[in-house]
Amino acid sequence: MRRPVAADPATLPGFLLRNAAELGERTAIREKDRGIWQARTWREYRDEVRLLALGLAALGFERGDKLSVIGDNRPRLYWAQVAAQALGGIAVPVYQDSIAKELGWVLDHAEVSILVAEDQEQVDKIAALKAEL
Repeated sequence: MRRPVAADPATLPGFLLRNAAELGERTAIREKDRGIWQARTWREYRDEVRLLALGLAALGFERGDKLSVIGDNRPRLYWAQVAAQALGGIAVPVYQDSIAKELGWVLDHAEVSILVAEDQEQVDKIAALKAEL
C-alpha cells in the first residue's frame, strides 16, 4: 500500500508533520499585520494546512492536480501550497504583480485546476481572463 505523500519525511508536508510533533508550540512563522507581529506555532501551521487540504479534497483536488496561488508572501498562501502538496498535487505560485496576460499564460500552460487569490485585485485579474481559460 502506498503511503500518503504527507507521511513522507522528505516532503514539505512531511517536514511540517514532523515539526508539529516535535516542536508543537514553538513559533513556526510570523507576519506583520497592521503593524503588529502575529506568530503561528507549528501545530497551528499543521492545522491550517490540514483544513485547507480537506477543503481542496472536497473540491475534487487530487494527486497530480495543480493549484496556483497569487498574492503577497503570506502564511495563508504557503499553507495552500503545502496543502496541495500533501494531497500529491503541484503548487504553481504566481507573482502578485503579474499582469492578466502573464497570469493567463501561466494558468493555461500549467493546467491549473484551482487558484487561490489573496485579494480582490487578484480575483479581478482572473475574472478578466475567464473567457480565455
